[in-house]
Amino acid sequence: MPNSGTLLQAALNGGREHPAAPHTPEELAVEAHAAVAAGAESLHLHPYDENDRQTLAAEPCAEALRAVRNACPEVPISLSTSAGIEPDPERRYELIAAWTELPDLVTANQGEKGIHDLCELLVERGIGIEAGLLSLDDAHAFVTSGVAPRCERVMVEPLDPDPDDAVALAESIERTVDDGGIQLEQVHHGDGIASWAVNRRAVARGHGIRTGLEDTTALPDGRPAKDNGELVAAAASLLD
Repeated sequence: MPNSGTLLQAALNGGREHPAAPHTPEELAVEAHAAVAAGAESLHLHPYDENDRQTLAAEPCAEALRAVRNACPEVPISLSTSAGIEPDPERRYELIAAWTELPDLVTANQGEKGIHDLCELLVERGIGIEAGLLSLDDAHAFVTSGVAPRCERVMVEPLDPDPDDAVALAESIERTVDDGGIQLEQVHHGDGIASWAVNRRAVARGHGIRTGLEDTTALPDGRPAKDNGELVAAAASLLD
């Protein structure tokens, strides 16, 4: 288990292909339990519908949340609100407004169209906001938007495939947030093998980190990961 006092979040699934990537509520519950046993203190997940597509619809979201909460009581759960799931901002707003079972948190990518209206809705519904910053433009927009006091944390999410480029972007995003006077908790992650370089830098800076099959299917040494639990265990060792 991590002992540094920084947050370790597991991102259980997304669009990445892997035999252990969970889609059904039952699969999510199994992977969530394994991730928490390995050291995860927060869970991020993407519900899927009956057609095996990512969805923001109320019932699949409720089923996923109930299954994971039963498996991992008292562990905070974050859902995605990505435009990659629902690109129409009005439709996305309507779907989230119709949720019957509420997550503890959601990621809200600050560079997406309609995100400010969505953040207002999330605040009204009492859902915590993880402000997703995927680019330097996102970071500047976030600083000037005034939404920071209503957020739980900042997610620094450089998606560059090259580890050096990803670390450089994480550094620039962090500096922009700091220069803007925003003192929210930060959780950093990258994409693919570059995610580990971003994680290592974040740990050295005292920030939280995220890993899981949404972010990477490879362990730090490049070997394929068996499942979310193995990825989280590797991330926990960085915190130790």
